[in-house]
Parts: sequence; C-alpha cells; structure tokens
Amino acid sequence: MKWQGRRGSTNVRTSSGGGKLMGGGIGGIIIAGILWLVFGVNPMTALQTGQEVAGGGNTSTEPATSDDRDTQFVKVVLADTEEVWHQIFNEGGSTYKEPSLILFNGQVSSACGSASSATGPFYCPGDQTVYLDTSFFVEMRQKLGISGDIQNSGDSDNQNKAGDFAQAYVISHEVGHHVQTLLGITQQVNEASRQVTRAQANKLSVLQELQADCFAGVWAQRNQERVQFLEAGDIDEAINAAGQIGDDRLARAGGGAVVPDNFTHGTSQQRVEWFTRGLESGNVQTCDTFSGAL
Repeated sequence: MKWQGRRGSTNVRTSSGGGKLMGGGIGGIIIAGILWLVFGVNPMTALQTGQEVAGGGNTSTEPATSDDRDTQFVKVVLADTEEVWHQIFNEGGSTYKEPSLILFNGQVSSACGSASSATGPFYCPGDQTVYLDTSFFVEMRQKLGISGDIQNSGDSDNQNKAGDFAQAYVISHEVGHHVQTLLGITQQVNEASRQVTRAQANKLSVLQELQADCFAGVWAQRNQERVQFLEAGDIDEAINAAGQIGDDRLARAGGGAVVPDNFTHGTSQQRVEWFTRGLESGNVQTCDTFSGAL
C-alpha cells in the first residue's frame, strides 16, 4: 500500500495519564430522521437530515506528535477517509463531520466506558472517536501481514509494509461506524435492539457490522480512484483480515460451538462478501445490509 507523502490528519491524538482518558459518560443524543437503509430511504436523502451526536465528557488527550511510522500511517489513513467521506457527503448535499482517533497503550476510558488492548480497535458514538491500541499493529503483522519469505528476508522496509492495507481496512471499518452515527443508523439500531429479543438484537448488530465492512470497501475504491494507493496483494490482505475475524472462525478457534444466534459481527464469508461489494461498487447505496431485516 502506497501511503507516504500524503497529508496526515490533525484529528489523531494520544491518550495521557498513563494510558487512561479522564472523564466520560455518554452525552445527550439528538436523533433525527429514520433508518434509511431499513425503510428504503435513499441514503443521499438521509444525509441531508444532519443528525448529530453530542459527545460526552472531557478527555485528557494531546495531539499525536510522534514521528514513528505507525503514528504517521494512522494519520495518513484517517486523512484518506476524511477526503473520501467529505466527497461522498458533499455529493449528497451534506457536510461530513470528521471523527477523532485516539491512540492508547494498554487501557483507555471513553464515553462508551473503559476498554483494554484486548478489546481491539473500536468506535464510540458517544464521543465520535475511534480508539486504537498501539499493540494492534504488532498483532496484525504477526497474524495477518508478514509471510515467511518477508520475515526471513532481513528487509525491514518489506516487514514494515506487510499488512499495511489490512490495518487500513480495520481503521476504515471503524470510520464506517462513524458514518453510521452521522446518518442516524447507529441510534436507530440501538433503539430497535431494545425492543426485540437477544437473538434479533444480535442479528441487527451483524447487519450493522457488515455495513461498516461495506463502507470500508467503498472507501478503498474511492480512495483508489483519488490517489491510486493500492499495490499488488493489498486486496488479498484485506480479504484475509475480514475472513480471520468472522464470528464462526473465531468461535472455532476458541474451541467453542458455532451458534449463529450469538453472532454479533457476521461470518467470515459474510464479512468478505460485504467488503468486496463496497469495493467493487464504490457506492454507499450498495451497502444496504438492512433491507427486509425488520
């Protein structure tokens, strides 16, 4: 993946105070409009409703000033998502509100509660922020990114590049959740989930996650048109990453039973299919995971 030489986002920050943010608590949520994907409303129309989420609490953070490779990579990927989603929202006659991204080490508190590195990357709609533990990059390289040939080659540049697009896919997936919040989808799914059974709520969660995968694919396609950043093997990296984190695969890896009613993110096949759908179309209107779901 080619990323050096492009601008980095100014919305990337690091947590302070020993890896914990101060304050928190979900603020008031202003819910406007309807769930456009469930009820068949054109997404470009929904964009015009201008839903907002009021962030909760003060956070003790500072601008990410580190010049290490991973921090710079995150800044560029987040900036790329900003460029693409500004373009998409502008096409719909609306304005994209950029999320923040906080890098933390070990443990962090957000408007959605506390989390540790074991949680993995996540998005909190309460403060419209993506949270990313710095150990994420090491894990991704070890599990997904570096082939035996690269590991043994002694080529540090290749080792650094391995898995870049898989990491970008995960970041863009979390930004996809931010897009859902701006569109009012997150709020409406949460409301619907409180009115149905646990199994039905889990199904809604799956549909929401698959849509974020699709949005990640849309971003990749639109960013490729914009800056031609993809290299050979990049798409395979993302598809491999999507397949690795399917609920069915994770259940088997953990030695547990595969129980679809307990799924919250989708099967490996579903995650790959929806990412690919967004990638091939570059169009958010193809990311309708909700039709006929309710």
